[in-house]
Amino acid sequence: MKIDDVIGDARTIGISGHVRPDGDCIGSCMGMYLYLRKTYPQIRVDVFLQEIPEIYKFIKDSDQIRSDYSTDVDRYDLFIALDAGKERLGEAERFFDAAVKTVNIDHHVSNSGTGDENYIVPQASSASELVTDVIDMGRMDEDIAEALYMGIICDTGVFKYSNTSPKTMKVGAELISYGFDFGRLIDSVFYEKTYNQNQILGRALLESTLFMNGRCIASAVTRQTMEFYQAKSSDLEGIVSQLMLTSGVDCAIFMYETGTQEFKVSLRSGGSVNVAEIAQLFGGGGHARAAGCTMNGTVYDVINNLSRYIEQQLESKE
Repeated sequence: MKIDDVIGDARTIGISGHVRPDGDCIGSCMGMYLYLRKTYPQIRVDVFLQEIPEIYKFIKDSDQIRSDYSTDVDRYDLFIALDAGKERLGEAERFFDAAVKTVNIDHHVSNSGTGDENYIVPQASSASELVTDVIDMGRMDEDIAEALYMGIICDTGVFKYSNTSPKTMKVGAELISYGFDFGRLIDSVFYEKTYNQNQILGRALLESTLFMNGRCIASAVTRQTMEFYQAKSSDLEGIVSQLMLTSGVDCAIFMYETGTQEFKVSLRSGGSVNVAEIAQLFGGGGHARAAGCTMNGTVYDVINNLSRYIEQQLESKE
């Protein structure tokens, strides 16, 4: 698929990604937005996402994101869903359903394609990598490249995760050739934290629990703890990855409370556990080594329910 072949005579284009947008979702959406705005200045292009974390707001025109989902367009000529099927677009799903034509670009294996045109490649590292496939790379510039590079490093852990392919590395090399400060980008997105973020990270690590003979680790943050540290959900990014770095651990669980006995759960695996399969059992999804879901119950209920399936997978590979 080439996005230029799909546009046709469209005069209005909408773009959106999944709820609670992460780095790849934001990078792919903004990379596509910047490309279309540059290539087709005569077309109105709107991008819809929930409020994005502060660390991603260095991306050019991120202030143009319509987080209130307001628009005076009755029906978009083309609507593009990135990094998710239409069912995960939240409030933007209604724009997708009403559009004259729809495109779905995603790398999640659980997505069978929800658009009139679909480009679903589960083997790809990220939706941002897929955007480089469908746009004309001859029209790339520094701002587009920076957005897409940011998306790729977020979903590959700076080219560390197993979803990194030789193609991913080649794409990354081509993107940094446009001259943005990629070292500074990596530091600001991955490593720099506020004092409060460091405190709540330390609290989560201090109160973590090892079980299954040290092969699994879990930690939870309650709403009370978040209020104490004045933390938002975006301040908790990276905690599950830090837990996963514990020596001897095959699977990490991190959760934070979103409602009374309701938790947003993040799962990470070193490869021995397919956490996407487990997350799907609880209405979530993701990738084999990184997935998530929302679960109800106490902290112990959540851990016990997940542990059953984690243990089954670990035992099946012994």
